[in-house]
Amino acid sequence: HLQLVESGGGLVQPGGSLRLSCTASEFTLVDYAVGWFRQTPGKEREEISCIRPRDDHARYADSVRGRFTITRDSANNTIYLQMSSLKPEDTAVYYCAARHTSHCPAEFEFWGQGTQVSVSS
Repeated sequence: HLQLVESGGGLVQPGGSLRLSCTASEFTLVDYAVGWFRQTPGKEREEISCIRPRDDHARYADSVRGRFTITRDSANNTIYLQMSSLKPEDTAVYYCAARHTSHCPAEFEFWGQGTQVSVSS
């Protein structure tokens, strides 16, 4: 069973930064498209970023473009989400997901358990 594990969540003040990590056990992420999602109670899950394999081209939701950056560290089998200029509305549980495909897909196969990000003063 392919597992993804997120880490790096926590409490941060508005305007602050956090870096989330997504790593995999038992398989390498180098050939996978990996996405970051977030969800708050009562709202639908939102894809906020995705990085595709080979050229690491990334896409971002309008809500985070210019503030968040997704990167791939193949040596450490980890996908990072660097979050800056955080706002209270960024508070959510953040999930990473993966699919073995050459482009960022509409649907992902494998999911992590999530990590909480809270932005508050």
